[in-house]
Amino acid sequence: MKSLYKITFVICITILVSSCHDNSKPNYQYMPNMYEPVSYETYEESNAFKNGKEGQLPPVGTINRGFEPYDYENSTAGYDLAKLNLKSPLDSISEKDAEKSKELFEIYCGICHGNEGNGKGKLVTQGKFLGVPSYKDRVITEGSVFHVQTYGLNSMGSYANQLNQHERWLVASYVLKLKAKL
Repeated sequence: MKSLYKITFVICITILVSSCHDNSKPNYQYMPNMYEPVSYETYEESNAFKNGKEGQLPPVGTINRGFEPYDYENSTAGYDLAKLNLKSPLDSISEKDAEKSKELFEIYCGICHGNEGNGKGKLVTQGKFLGVPSYKDRVITEGSVFHVQTYGLNSMGSYANQLNQHERWLVASYVLKLKAKL
């Protein structure tokens, strides 16, 4: 009989202890900051910086990672300087780069200038744009082509967001090849 009381007592204690356990939240948090971090909103007021804002502007004179500065301004004077002084940093173009330059030209430039550079692209023949010049009629250099791709000229917009600096130089060299063929 004593053993029956002991077994009953152990079962009751086990039921009592297990019924108080809640699986949805832990009993103790020894380091609550690891579980519930103190986070800041981007433009929230904070005393972390002198001006009281969490989101800060970059320091003066910094440039984006991977950005290569272009020293010629977006004006006709900058265009003329680029036409006279700017030379391609590409010494020689490999066969692979020549194929890539042709492909880039046909994707971005051929739609208006035509794949031969004669100014008879698909948009011109359909009447969407008028007055796209042939490369044969223009006095152009690698520097002027690169400058126009970087900033745009007249109704042609800038391609600096679509083509990086190396790709713009490849296209400029391909344009001069097309001009020589015409």
